[in-house]
Amino acid sequence: MHSFPRWKIWLILAVLVVSLMGALPNVTSLPSWWPTSLSHPMSLGLDLKGGIHLVLDVDVDKAVSRSVEEDIDSARQALRKAKIRYRKLAAEGSSLLITIKKPGDLDAARSLLADTFNNYTLSEAGNNTFKLTLKESVAKETRKFAVDQAIEVIRGRIDALGTTEPVIIKQGDHRILVQIPGYEDTARAKQLIGRTAELQFKLVDEKGDLDKALAGNIPPGDIIMYGPAQSRGGKQSYRQPYLLKKRTELSGNEIADARVSIDSRFNEYAVTLKFNSKGARKFDRLTAAHVGERFAIILEGVVNSAPVIRERIAGGSAQITGSFSPTEAHDLAIVLRAGALPAPVKVVEERSIGPSLGQDSIDQGMNSIIIGCILVLIFMAIYYRMFGMVANIALIFNMLLIIAAMSIIGGTLTLPGMAGIVLTIGMAVDANVLIFERIREELHIGKTPLAAIDGGYDKAFSTIVDANITTLIAAIVLFQFGSGPVKGFAVTLSVGILASMFTAITVTRAIIAAYTGKRGRIEKLSI
Repeated sequence: MHSFPRWKIWLILAVLVVSLMGALPNVTSLPSWWPTSLSHPMSLGLDLKGGIHLVLDVDVDKAVSRSVEEDIDSARQALRKAKIRYRKLAAEGSSLLITIKKPGDLDAARSLLADTFNNYTLSEAGNNTFKLTLKESVAKETRKFAVDQAIEVIRGRIDALGTTEPVIIKQGDHRILVQIPGYEDTARAKQLIGRTAELQFKLVDEKGDLDKALAGNIPPGDIIMYGPAQSRGGKQSYRQPYLLKKRTELSGNEIADARVSIDSRFNEYAVTLKFNSKGARKFDRLTAAHVGERFAIILEGVVNSAPVIRERIAGGSAQITGSFSPTEAHDLAIVLRAGALPAPVKVVEERSIGPSLGQDSIDQGMNSIIIGCILVLIFMAIYYRMFGMVANIALIFNMLLIIAAMSIIGGTLTLPGMAGIVLTIGMAVDANVLIFERIREELHIGKTPLAAIDGGYDKAFSTIVDANITTLIAAIVLFQFGSGPVKGFAVTLSVGILASMFTAITVTRAIIAAYTGKRGRIEKLSI
């Protein structure tokens, strides 16, 4: 006890300095030269800062049907390559229906489809028709992937809003919890998150008869789509029809970037797209092969525009116009840059927490922490005298360490997190209580004060470690499997446990070592 290791003293001083530097951003502004890693204040959760709480339902069955529709083109190419003519090729839910023209091609078609589509179960539906049904294991994986992909897309869109510490997690098999602290525009958030943002480029069928197609005689391989609603004669809305090739030449998957720009022709806001290398090559070939023809830019099932290809475009960029406001153009660029949702999402639960409620929660939480600290400090000072004051110093150090650690690691403080801090206060003092009671026992059996101190710390050490390790394991499990506020509680509890073990064992022993070392021979302890 007389020779407390010097390196531990330097360790305590270093931790104290870093803790002060890490906690300062929470109470004051800092100079520009302050280390970046120590200049972030603690983030507040939704329940403290206010914000938006949404629960989204992902239409996972739609993701399965889209996956099946994407295989139509593969089936078409495989049949054409094998020179097998078909009468019908369509998708229905999780199945593909293929009707072969010539009965003599049935055996060849059966063999080809069985070899090409391993993810499907092949059956015959009569009338020269094969039915390919997606295997349930594949459909289940597609549904799971749709939710996981939707989470990543939504995260990209929310991050572009500039918010801090959004919570985006999976709930159940097909729901997503979204919490955006500090953001109050619920309508914009819902519109931004919920947009499918499916972008397609299709060629206009210049040779087809639009009037006949509108009457029901649609040419094979074509589809009718409409432009945005617009007034005609000031009386009723009108949507321009287009006869388009069904084949999608380019999609939003080939977009590398999307930025807000100004259309020089009309001096309006627009969105300029930049394709990736694959998309740029496809766009180059498309424009080179169809000069003088029109191609349609389709956003979320609506023909945004159908410009004429004047010349080959080799730069790999395109522009979407449409009389956008600055906010609309910015939001469209965000959703296109983040990518399309793999399936539609629907808001099934919505809550908006105002900042006043958040401030009330902060005040109540802070009051509980302050009152808890004061009561603990008073009890320790009265019951354990000088040793109680040492424990109080360590407790203040512990609180400082928690605040600094939460700020440095970017942890989010929630109302349950505040409860975790209050619990940590009790646990930190509990470790000191074990040590001090052990010291009292050593004194009662006749040991000298210094020997009693050594014995108290040594014998209580294993008990303290065991108790804190088991609690830390529980906190880690809560963090791993919990969500939202539960994770906030787990984070503060974990940080608090590690901090309390350091302060209760190392810091208090250093202070007592310094105190006993200066006094020389000690006859009695103030405990």
